[in-house]
Amino acid sequence: MKKILIMLLLTHLAMGQKTASKSGGIQFKSTPVAGLFQEARRTGKPVFIEIFSPTCHICQSFIPTLADSRVGRYYNDKFLSTKLDIALPSTQQFLASQRIFVPSLPLFLYFDPQQNMVHFAMSNNSVDEVIRQGTVALNPQTRSQNMKSRYQQGERAANFLIDYAMLCRITKDTASGIAAMNDYAKTQSAANYANQTNYLALQKLVLDFENPMAQYMIDNLSKYKRYDNENITAYNVAENIIMSSLYSSRGAQYPVSKVIQVKQDLIKIGVDPKQAANRTLLPEVNAYFRAKQTAKAAERMDNQVNSNQLSVPEYIYIAHLFNRSSPDASDVPTVVKWTSKGLAMRPPAKEQSDLYYEQAEAYRRAGKAADARAAAQKSMELARTSGISTARNTEQLGRLK
Repeated sequence: MKKILIMLLLTHLAMGQKTASKSGGIQFKSTPVAGLFQEARRTGKPVFIEIFSPTCHICQSFIPTLADSRVGRYYNDKFLSTKLDIALPSTQQFLASQRIFVPSLPLFLYFDPQQNMVHFAMSNNSVDEVIRQGTVALNPQTRSQNMKSRYQQGERAANFLIDYAMLCRITKDTASGIAAMNDYAKTQSAANYANQTNYLALQKLVLDFENPMAQYMIDNLSKYKRYDNENITAYNVAENIIMSSLYSSRGAQYPVSKVIQVKQDLIKIGVDPKQAANRTLLPEVNAYFRAKQTAKAAERMDNQVNSNQLSVPEYIYIAHLFNRSSPDASDVPTVVKWTSKGLAMRPPAKEQSDLYYEQAEAYRRAGKAADARAAAQKSMELARTSGISTARNTEQLGRLK
């Protein structure tokens, strides 16, 4: 019975699509994207692409609108059109080739025949609005492609900044998006930071925890809890902003003070202090390395070791991290202590080999050649015992002669 119902549903949808086509809606071509752009170059027509998902109820709600005869007459005259299921590998490949991020569905994309994106829209679901977006896409003065130059020329209207920040999000221009949202925050009074529009902006567009609206949210999270639902909470939004900042390319260059601020902000929104310390551990240690503060890096990691029960692979990892990244050898006694703790747990021969390998590297960095050779030889013997490749051990011993 379930299979019969599914078949009836699919038949109904198929009939609905045929009806939509006959009623004069948008004629979505099934041609692969590459072929569609070949046709566009041949005819000189721009291309309209709807990025959708068959499981997206909002996408489904657009079907009657896109099947409307007025929409069809406009788009069929002005554009070559197709729709791409976001779940398909071919769609993902196309989006990756265009460096396009899809923040929500459906997403309308407009391209010139040379496959340059000239406009995007997250349209309201109405015939007039969908037609309006097509009209905007055809106007070089109003379409999205012109937003960057408008911003550079000083346009700072609040609605424009929201649209420009969304364009930056879609085109993966993070730095410009952060600048746009910082400017947007200047257009808002603190009294309005917690309104619904700005809460949506925090969800979709704010990528930097230092944005004034983000900092206000972190300090006043309870004011946003009225927006909580089963899909997302104010806590989720604040946490996402903080963590995406920390683990971004710019976060990888944060000084220690900023990493500590991230930890404090996590605690402010309700993250357990121990968990907050765990999350910021590696960024803080790496910040100490960049600042050439090896002793503080070793102290920070040693505090983590002493307050947590580490596994042998974790001891191997942190020893390797310090051997690879420490700017000097002052941490070596601490690294040797960690490898010794790992060895005291009597792990399998392969893991013992890894621990002795890192111990040898630490001794080598400290200029303790005899200790380094002894540890390296043990690592070699244990590698042979466990049947793994000894190539790196041979190379290590060669460096210690």
